[in-house]
Amino acid sequence: MFSWMVWTTPVAVFFIFIALMLTGMTVWEIKSPTTLRKGFLPIATTRGDRLFIGLLGAAYINLAFVGLSGKLAEWLKLEQDPSIWISFAISIAALILVMRKG
Repeated sequence: MFSWMVWTTPVAVFFIFIALMLTGMTVWEIKSPTTLRKGFLPIATTRGDRLFIGLLGAAYINLAFVGLSGKLAEWLKLEQDPSIWISFAISIAALILVMRKG
């Protein structure tokens, strides 16, 4: 069924993490409904809004890293492309920033 996609460990961890976040946010929203809040984002947002924006940002970070990893290896004179775990860590940091300060 999923043979069309390359299921590496980082990809599996990424999607499992997203599923766990959505489940956790659903439970959190049921237990404690959110209110609008203004952070550094140019709009007032709820927790769910910030999660969505953060997940979009994480997707773009990962796509950009995958697209540029060959060039990064060339520029930094690496023997192989940099690990995808680097973009995963950057994505998590950006998501945490948006969730806390956005």
